[in-house]
Amino acid sequence: MIGGSGTAHVNVQAIIVPKPEYAAQVEQEMRTMVLHSRQEEGNLRYDLLREEQNGLLRFHVQERYRDMEAVEAHRASAHYQAYRAKAGDWFSEAPQVTVLQDVDVAS
Repeated sequence: MIGGSGTAHVNVQAIIVPKPEYAAQVEQEMRTMVLHSRQEEGNLRYDLLREEQNGLLRFHVQERYRDMEAVEAHRASAHYQAYRAKAGDWFSEAPQVTVLQDVDVAS
């Protein structure tokens, strides 16, 4: 089943790998992103998950938007731009971001 209104929603998945010395800072900033992003008009879901394996910390962000216009509005938002401006040296590798379209998603 495609999204409730018959249109496909847009999903964004991101994997963020902070440098160990910035792990707490990244988590705090991501929690702020969660708070603000969930309030965006076109945002349907914004979840932050944590993975720790073999001493490596990764944050996974699972986002769901009404449409691509809502994704673009998120990326243009003040809170997203502020996060991007701060986070330049915090990562041990570039964030992996994947944009996915609904195929068969439970509501």
